[in-house]
Amino acid sequence: MSYTASGIKVIIIFMLTLLFSCMSDITYRENVELPDYGWYKDNAIPFTVNINDSISVYDFGINIRNTIKYRYSNLYVFLYTEFPNGNITKDTIEFILANNEGRWLGKGWGEVKENEIFLKKGLRFPLSGNYKFRIQQAMRVDTLKNVKDIGLIIVKN
Repeated sequence: MSYTASGIKVIIIFMLTLLFSCMSDITYRENVELPDYGWYKDNAIPFTVNINDSISVYDFGINIRNTIKYRYSNLYVFLYTEFPNGNITKDTIEFILANNEGRWLGKGWGEVKENEIFLKKGLRFPLSGNYKFRIQQAMRVDTLKNVKDIGLIIVKN
């Protein structure tokens, strides 16, 4: 099977267009690497997101990367949301990271498992402006070990 140079260019352009069209819906994605010594209970990880469109709907999620040495099957966090008008909410969220048999639910073949968990689909942000989010571990231990990263993802639906 032989390809011409123009045929290869068309295939590359098609693939790049497909790649960028899928990526364009991501409004915000950021992961923060946590220290090797652990995630201290008072260390709330901050994220600031500028939302200009209060009419569109979004999918809102948290990304968690943990090692297989993580000693729990779940992760509790506090999610603080500060709205552009200064109002603040606090939610307690439990993420299930392993099933009842102890098998990790995340993606990944090696030591690190990744879970991208959407908390709310079809979310409308009520105000335009900067939203400040803070994620704090709530696991009843001072320092939580073997959580590598915590992140936030917002995708325009």
